[in-house]
Amino acid sequence: MPQDTLSNQNTLPAPDMLLTIVDLMSALFLFGVGLAVLGILVMYVVDRTQTTHAIRRNYPVIGRFRYVFENLGEYFRQYFFAMDREEMPFNRAQRAWVYRAAKGVDTTVAFGSTRDLKPTGPASFVNCPFPTLDEDATEPQPVKIGPYCDKPYITASLFNISGMSYGAISKPAVLALSKGAAAAGCWMNTGEGALSKYHLKGGADIVFQIGTAKYGVRDAKGKLSDAKLKETASIPEVKMFEIKMSQGAKPGKGGILPGAKVTKEIAAARGIPAGKDSISPNRHPEIDSVDQLLDMVNHVRKVTGKPVGFKFVMGGCTFLDDLFSNLAQRPIEEAPDFITLDSADGGTGASPQALIDYVGMPIWESLPILVDKLTEYGLRSRIKVIASGKLINPSDVAWALSVGADFITSARGFMFSLGCIQALQCNKNTCPTGITTHNKKLQRGLDPKDKAERVRRYQERITSEVCIIAHSCGVAEPRLLKRKHARINSPTGFSMTLDEYYRRVMNGEMRPVEARPSVAAD
Repeated sequence: MPQDTLSNQNTLPAPDMLLTIVDLMSALFLFGVGLAVLGILVMYVVDRTQTTHAIRRNYPVIGRFRYVFENLGEYFRQYFFAMDREEMPFNRAQRAWVYRAAKGVDTTVAFGSTRDLKPTGPASFVNCPFPTLDEDATEPQPVKIGPYCDKPYITASLFNISGMSYGAISKPAVLALSKGAAAAGCWMNTGEGALSKYHLKGGADIVFQIGTAKYGVRDAKGKLSDAKLKETASIPEVKMFEIKMSQGAKPGKGGILPGAKVTKEIAAARGIPAGKDSISPNRHPEIDSVDQLLDMVNHVRKVTGKPVGFKFVMGGCTFLDDLFSNLAQRPIEEAPDFITLDSADGGTGASPQALIDYVGMPIWESLPILVDKLTEYGLRSRIKVIASGKLINPSDVAWALSVGADFITSARGFMFSLGCIQALQCNKNTCPTGITTHNKKLQRGLDPKDKAERVRRYQERITSEVCIIAHSCGVAEPRLLKRKHARINSPTGFSMTLDEYYRRVMNGEMRPVEARPSVAAD
């Protein structure tokens, strides 16, 4: 017999060995089945005897699938069942435009718009028969904020990064935003969590937000420290100070950062103990009237020498009348240098649902009221308006400019540019993209160098396409857009210009409809 044949025969398992292997596999299978049966019996007993969940008590074992499907349903709806423009708070069409812009890929579409142009409310823009030629077009022009300050801030950037504190978002996220903002030439708001070394590392212009807890500029008793204000103002990158009165997602509620997220670095930036809950008061204790608000604005401006304004979400017009009437009795120099208006549909890391759903006015209603009140009291040229809250696409930004905003800021738009997938886990420290978590393993997925480029591209693409809208309307640059350049669908089925619409609503000639920004066929 050939040697190869003998060799092959020697390598074949003996019949007894085959039987042993089969017996072992059978035993393992039976053992696994036994464990599964035992597990089911244990779950059955547990479900039958527990008193917390009625479904599991009445339908042992099977009832557990309800919670599995409930958890998975959110993801299936987002990726398989929801239409492009159905989801909230941001639909797939809005997010997809940001993703493409941030990646630097083509943002054009084909065939036709998927936006329904018939419903009452959404605004669209008025193209003119003779649009602005490319050679006559200009980039956004510089705007001076704080003309009476020792160090006014001059910037041409119309789209900027809204307040997101280090703590609410991660170290690599702050780094990416700072570097991206510097490359794009826009500013970055610190949020109420104070200024960290990561904000400064990228070299971006910084707006320092003074929250109700005075993080970063507080003394040992939690009160505003002039020494720390001066120290912060001496940093060249810090261009302005914003006093946070309220934010759209939770008016009347201060920020909450669980102790588990208050690391040594975050504690150092905020000036609080590490490992303890970081809870902000629901308002500034020393500001209880418009007089005290204006006094605070002027005090911070006097100490820092830089522009100072405040951020709030509107609940009604009375506050504006009181504020601007008071200003009429003061020198014009004492007016806030800017007002940041947040929207009721703004975002946050965590908020009581009652506040996020039912309190405050949305930006589409409050922005024209603020601009008109400033005009009524002769303050429009003195006080700059910054619009914030769910304005993440070119159409949103162009709408706000046409209504009267000088600048637009966005937090969630830039989160999308970092890779946010709207997992809605900002409050759980389990963000799968590493943006709102301090879990090092999850943060590893967020490369600051790569994401900084996405931040830059997103900001620049927004600016570019807002310019395209402006040129189509016949103006040379976006800040020349006016209300006559946008129209809103009325309940009659016919549209009217925004200036006519707001005039008729304010005069009581017609019922208001939702004049919200349009979501273009991005």
